[in-house]
Amino acid sequence: MHSEESLSTFSSLLLSVLCRAKEIKTKLGTLLQKPDSAIDLIIPYPEKPAKAQKTSPDEALQWRESLEKLLQNAYGLASFRSFLRSEFSEENIEFWIACEEYKKIKSPTKMAEKAKKIFEQFIQTEAPKEVNIDHCTKAVTMKNLVEPSVNSFNEAQKRIFALMEKDSLPRFVRSEFYQELIK
Repeated sequence: MHSEESLSTFSSLLLSVLCRAKEIKTKLGTLLQKPDSAIDLIIPYPEKPAKAQKTSPDEALQWRESLEKLLQNAYGLASFRSFLRSEFSEENIEFWIACEEYKKIKSPTKMAEKAKKIFEQFIQTEAPKEVNIDHCTKAVTMKNLVEPSVNSFNEAQKRIFALMEKDSLPRFVRSEFYQELIK
């Protein structure tokens, strides 16, 4: 009995430490980003994000006020994704896109398959593109996946949206790439 309690306590502590390490990594990444950093010389932004129609400067100006507007615009989404890729932090936008695609699935079988892929790629501990969500959100998401539905990833997607809105969007708006869009 004592051994099981120790193992449970150790597991909880380890999960807490891993979550904290992920938070610190995210904060350090934010601190290390500079809009005119030398990395821009090494990894320049692509000339044109994807093949979406370029947007007007007035429309691009609205993106700094609303991540939702940016994500609804094909060129905005492609630009934001390119920017995040240049920072080696595209897992959040990729997760958000995967969730949007997941919500469109009608077949329960295909939904279960896609849910498993999303979980393995973004949610599970040490996933290749693990997103930074708290333990409670991860637990709720795992519970929701017992019987997948269109809402299975809602909480995790909301957390990641909020993270991108608070962290990634301000960096994007300060970037040289965005500044060129609004000229």
